Amino acid sequence: MFRGNHPAKIDEKGRLKMPAAFKALMDAQSVTQFFVTSTNGKRAEIWPLPEWEKVEERLASASALDDAVEEYLNVVNYYGQQVEMDNQGRLLLPQILRTKASLDAEVTVMGMRTFVAVHNREIFEKELPAEGLSDERRKRVAAILSA
Repeated sequence: MFRGNHPAKIDEKGRLKMPAAFKALMDAQSVTQFFVTSTNGKRAEIWPLPEWEKVEERLASASALDDAVEEYLNVVNYYGQQVEMDNQGRLLLPQILRTKASLDAEVTVMGMRTFVAVHNREIFEKELPAEGLSDERRKRVAAILSA
């Protein structure tokens, strides 16, 4: 399970060196293949390929006529590429996604349970709520945690 924030940099070739804590988790499961994508163009999502394949299996069970599924697949495939981690623990982020999400310098690499999210650090920090979670969001999370 991926958790926490690990600041990093995207190199001049568009590669992200996977933070050691996350790389250790992937090495323990012998994962070297990933699907790098986005659902909104604001961040990269790095999915270990076995986890992404679970998403694809769930989508395959949905109706092929479901417009939401088709739209989701259009978006994730437009931004997405299957990539392999190199011997130095680096992943190449797709050019279209790097450009759209401004992933060209300082980034946050955050664990999101089953995948890793990569945000432009400056943009992400500007969008963080100054006061933390709103009361409404805090209550919604509390309800989920107490269920």
